[in-house]
This record gives sequence, C-alpha cells and structure tokens, in this order.
Amino acid sequence: MSTALATVAHARRIPCEACPLRENEHFRDFTPEELKFVSSFKRGELVSEPSSTILAEGAHSAQLFTLLSGWAFRFKTLEDGRRQILNYLLPGDLVGLQGSVIGEMEHSVESLSAVVLCVFQRDTLPTLFENHPGLAFDVTWLASREERMLDENLLSVGRRSAMERAAYLIAFLYQRAEQVGQAKASKQLIPITQQHVADTLGLSIVHTNKTLRKLAERGLIRWHDRACEVLDPEALADIAGWGGLSDRRRPLI
Repeated sequence: MSTALATVAHARRIPCEACPLRENEHFRDFTPEELKFVSSFKRGELVSEPSSTILAEGAHSAQLFTLLSGWAFRFKTLEDGRRQILNYLLPGDLVGLQGSVIGEMEHSVESLSAVVLCVFQRDTLPTLFENHPGLAFDVTWLASREERMLDENLLSVGRRSAMERAAYLIAFLYQRAEQVGQAKASKQLIPITQQHVADTLGLSIVHTNKTLRKLAERGLIRWHDRACEVLDPEALADIAGWGGLSDRRRPLI
C-alpha cells in the first residue's frame, strides 16, 4: 500500500492561460469568460511521485483537481487488503468530484507515475454552476463519461474472457493516452504492472501473467518491469470486440 502523500506546490503554478492541455485539439476551447473564471478558480498545483496517495477513501477534502500531467488510478479496498481498481486517470480528468458532492471520498486515488494536478477549492463549485452554465455542463459531461467507462469495465469483468478483458484494458488505456498526447509514437508505454492489471480485471496474478504472456506471444504487447509496451492496439481492440473511443472534443476544467 502507498504511504507517500502528494504535496501542494504553489511555486510551480502554471497559469490557465498557458495550460499545455489547451493546445491539444482533443479539448474544447474556453470562452474568455470561462477562462477568466477557471483561472481564478485554480489555487495552485499538487505534485507527487509515483505510488503516492492523492485522495484517501473516507477523507473529507476541501479541494478537487484536474490531472495536468501523468497517470493515476481510482480504487477501493476490502478490509483484508484486496484491491479493486475502478478506473485510470489521465491528463484532463477531474479528480475528487465525488467528495465535493457527497462529502467524503468513497474511493482512493493513487499516482502511477509522477503527476501534476491543478488544485481547485471545492467551496467555489456552486459559483461555477450558478454563473457558468457551459462549465456546469462540462462537469456533468465528465461525470457521465466516467459512468460510461465504468459500464464498459463492468461488462469486461462480467462477460469478457480473460484474454478479452486484458486486450480491452490495454487497448482502452492506449487510446486514452493517445488522445491526450501521452502515447509516444516511438515507444507506447503504459506505466502499469501486472498486479495493476490483475486488480483491474478481478483475476489472480497467476492467471493474469498467463493471459498477458499469450498477448505477448502474439506480438501485441511487450512487458517491461513496470510498464506495458503496446505494439498493436488495433489487434487488441479486435480481440476485445471493442469499437474504440469517440473522437468528439471533450471538456477541460
């Protein structure tokens, strides 16, 4: 289990006007009024090393975040320590909205790589809904998108075979990374271990290892110490029977 905690670092603040994510055509543009509000909404940045706790289940956080760079994941644990990974977080994803609405976190968030997150004060969220309907729709859209991804993950765990589950997960993460500029053409690495895969798919580590080895033998992936190199994302999607992500532009808070 992770014990390191991420820390707020105001000195590294990146102005919203110069946000590198805004250069990505995958994200929709702000209106001038929206950009001004989001810039005032931001309070600083939170930085963490890999395997750091960003939010803990049961915690009451005064903040919510947008992932600016890096990888993280959401998960829940049972009393005996068994972990279920719910979803993965990439740049542009909103983190901690559940705690903002419900009052406490019902899952934890941990960094997979070094990450930087934009920090927003939770008590400013009502102003967003009252005065900026476009941004309010964006928050709702992001929550709905999370639900859609969880639906697909549940389908995998419930109905796909082990091979199909693993192929779907890797193809899904690769396409998400590609859309936000995280997948590099020269070497397409996803910073997960086989234990992460097992905890996502609900499989034993032994079964996971055997399944991933089959995908590697087909030349679809190559496994590294703490990363999966994706060699043929299209073939992985075909094995999973998955049509891929939508190309529509998405919100960025």
